[in-house]
Amino acid sequence: MKAPPDLVTVMLVEDHRAVAEGLWALLDEYDDLTVVGWADSVAEAVPMAEQLSPQVVLIDYRLSDGTGAEAAARIRARDPAVVAVFLSADTSDAALLAAAEAGASGYLLKSAGGDEIATAIRAAAAGEILIPARTLMEVLARHRETTRVSDQHAERLGRLTAREEEILVLMTQGLDNRAIADRLTISYATVRTHVRGILEKLEVRSQLEAVAKAFEWGLRPPAPDAAPEPDGA
Repeated sequence: MKAPPDLVTVMLVEDHRAVAEGLWALLDEYDDLTVVGWADSVAEAVPMAEQLSPQVVLIDYRLSDGTGAEAAARIRARDPAVVAVFLSADTSDAALLAAAEAGASGYLLKSAGGDEIATAIRAAAAGEILIPARTLMEVLARHRETTRVSDQHAERLGRLTAREEEILVLMTQGLDNRAIADRLTISYATVRTHVRGILEKLEVRSQLEAVAKAFEWGLRPPAPDAAPEPDGA
C-alpha cells in the first residue's frame, strides 16, 4: 500500500546500528515522516532503495564498503526521483563535493538537531536544493587550488633524478653528506653536487628546507627492489 501523498518516506543508510536506531526513533516522532527501511552498506542500500522506492535516502558519507556518494549515485542512476540528504561527521571539502556530484540535495553534520534533520528531509522531498551555490563555489575553488598546488609539488619532485631522490630520502632519514657518501660508496663531492641539484629543482634554500618539503609533499622511498645506479653516478 502506498503512503499518503503528504507522508514523506525515508530510507536510512547508516553502518552504525545504534545511530540508525536513534535516527529511526527520532524521525518516527514526526507525523509527516516515515522510515521504510535501513541499510548498513552500499551493497545493501542500492537494491533496498530499488525495492522500497523511498522519496528520500538519509545517508551517512562513510560506510563500511564505500561512501555514501557511491550509494547515492547508484541509487539515483536507477531511480532519479529518489533524493539524497547526507548526514555525516565528515566535514571535508572532498566529502561535500562527492555528495554534490552524486546529486545530493543536502549535506548535514551529525551534530544537527532533530528539527533541522526533519526540515531538510521535507525540503529535499519538495525538490529544494539545500547546499547553497555559494558554498559549492567556495569548495570548488579551494579544491582547484589544492589540486594545483599538489600538481606543482609533484612536478618539482618529478624533476629529481633517481640518484637525487635516493639522496633526498637519505637526507630525510637524518644522514649528513658524508654519511650519504659512505652509504652510497660515492665521493663527498659527488653528494654535494647532487644536493645542489636537489635544492635547485625543489626551489628551496637549504637541506633542512628540502627535507621539510619532502615530508610535506609526501615523498616516498623507491621500491626496495629498484636497481641501484652505478657507483659514481
